[in-house]
Amino acid sequence: MIRGWSAVYFREMLILRRRLFRLISAWSVSPLLYLIAFGYAMGKGISIQGHTYIEFLIPGLAAMSSMTQSFAIGSEINIARFYWHIFEEFQAAPISNTAYVLGEVLAGMTRALLAGCVILVLGALFDVVLSYGPSFWLAFLLNSLIFSSLAVGLAMLIKSHADQAMVTSFVITPMAFLGGTFFPIEHLPHWAQIILCWLPLTHAANAIRASSFNEAPQFSNYLILVSLGILAFVFAVMTVNRARD
Repeated sequence: MIRGWSAVYFREMLILRRRLFRLISAWSVSPLLYLIAFGYAMGKGISIQGHTYIEFLIPGLAAMSSMTQSFAIGSEINIARFYWHIFEEFQAAPISNTAYVLGEVLAGMTRALLAGCVILVLGALFDVVLSYGPSFWLAFLLNSLIFSSLAVGLAMLIKSHADQAMVTSFVITPMAFLGGTFFPIEHLPHWAQIILCWLPLTHAANAIRASSFNEAPQFSNYLILVSLGILAFVFAVMTVNRARD
């Protein structure tokens, strides 16, 4: 049984509601700078795959936000663990490990979804008109599922905020810049392309961008995202089980 996930999710949503205005402001700053510096100023006359660079950039930023903002739920979990001891209360509550993971993962996905909407609004302000159909949001949510689950799992292993910052610096940040967000990975050497094809963000960016351009995304991208999402969720449950032992 996974009863109790709604209580975990509701708690995170109450915290999100209190910080929503500040978070929206924070979610807007970096994408806005990218759009002005890269999309509008530097890429004004650049065409990639038959589209302007700013049209190429918007789906990449959406894919990146689905990763970074869903992974940010790990910081919230660590704050609750280290300062408020909320995780200890969940340990004592009649909530299953799967329910706890599901609630936190859905909270991370919700944060990512809101941040993604901010990206699309900013794109509209720059007169970027793309297609945001079901295949777009499916890839977006699958990518956020992966990184939200990873965030929950790693939060059980991380012992300090310094460790959290190290994971972000050595894993999330490089992936954000190399996962097809700002440029096609086809421009990189073949050996680099092989490595980047192992990254979930690469497949999410490909699927999101193809959907945005009204092209048919590759089925393999979704298959990989679904497989990685299941593995990441199982990893999160396993780490929570270990933390409760």
